[in-house]
Amino acid sequence: MSADRQAIMVRASYPICLAETLSEIEQQSIMQLIGLLPTDNNNEINLNDIKDLSKPVLNIKSLVDGRGLACPMPLLKTKVALRNVAIGESLYVVATDPNSQADITAFCQQSLRTEALNPLLLMINQATVLANEGAVASKSKYSVDTIYHFIITKTDSN
Repeated sequence: MSADRQAIMVRASYPICLAETLSEIEQQSIMQLIGLLPTDNNNEINLNDIKDLSKPVLNIKSLVDGRGLACPMPLLKTKVALRNVAIGESLYVVATDPNSQADITAFCQQSLRTEALNPLLLMINQATVLANEGAVASKSKYSVDTIYHFIITKTDSN
């Protein structure tokens, strides 16, 4: 998909674009996960219509799928994946462990406070709840899964 034809999705008030380097499977996975995030008024905007972009486009370079992993594994996988993210690119992280929300948020805040070479901006920190139809019918206490979504952008400290 060429950049001039690539659609930008607006979710959680941010325009989001997927990097062309992502595999087809990664793109499908990310699209499903992004679909869980709240939408803005415009579902898709044209990449050529830059004047409509009031916020920077989040160019997702990679995905860290930490679903089902206990703390601190999602954070450790995030740190490793950030090594391959360039300045201005974003990393999409999903996790199901509630402790991941505190860990990843603190990690990004620490990078800003310690004047790291490439501070990390936590652009999206959103939890979504999925209802499992079978579990809802049986009214089980395990009827929902919470997914924590993070989009982290590596910035230039200059």
